[in-house]
Amino acid sequence: VYFHGGGFALHSAATRPYDALCRRIAHAVPAVVVSVEYRLAPEHPYPAAYDDGCDALRWVDGAAALLPDVSAVFLAGDSAGGNIAHHVALRAAAAVSYERVVVAGAALLQPFFGGEGRTESEEMYGRGLPLTNELTDWFWRAFLPEGADRDHPAANVFGSGSGPELAGFPPTAVFVGGRDPLRDRQMGYVEGLRAAGVEVRLVDYPGAIHGFYAFPELPKATEVITEIRDFVWAQQGKRRSGLGPETTEDSLPGSII
Repeated sequence: VYFHGGGFALHSAATRPYDALCRRIAHAVPAVVVSVEYRLAPEHPYPAAYDDGCDALRWVDGAAALLPDVSAVFLAGDSAGGNIAHHVALRAAAAVSYERVVVAGAALLQPFFGGEGRTESEEMYGRGLPLTNELTDWFWRAFLPEGADRDHPAANVFGSGSGPELAGFPPTAVFVGGRDPLRDRQMGYVEGLRAAGVEVRLVDYPGAIHGFYAFPELPKATEVITEIRDFVWAQQGKRRSGLGPETTEDSLPGSII
């Protein structure tokens, strides 16, 4: 189940780079990819996108005629879509309403998180294209509840200190880029998951800008597809063998910690 990027306010499931990305994932894994057409801010602010994501998961749960086996569903998304995938996974971990769906993992491509204070990566890379601090600030103003700041739990997941309840949160692969203004936010997210005992794979592309995976002509974009495939296969292998989350480092292709 894939959630496209665009700061909660732009693009759609039919936007060409996202449609192409989903097709490439579907071919590589192989898997059925359900790309979600969630409502956009500012017309539909928080929590509309999260609600729509959960509705999409419920649709998958009930689509027995189209999807006979949903015992291993993976949530995925890029940028704001990665944020949505996180929050949908969080809700799914606490839900008891799914009859067939089991969320087996999450793959977050440069997920969009925020906070009031500027990070080093925001100061260094947030003043030029494709993603500026001014633009990300506007995205949060458009999406967050009126009167909320960027330390709201939707943006700053671990900002409150204790963080969310992560019991049952699925194994997660997080993809980061070295020249992404959001890099430090993403690294903090990885640290928060690990501190809570969640199995995490960090896939790091040191020279990559935000959104590089949308350009199939880039070799690293192809590597991302391969990493997603390997992550899905690895989780499926554990499920079939009856093994729980691993506590040691993995050695799949790429820089994975």
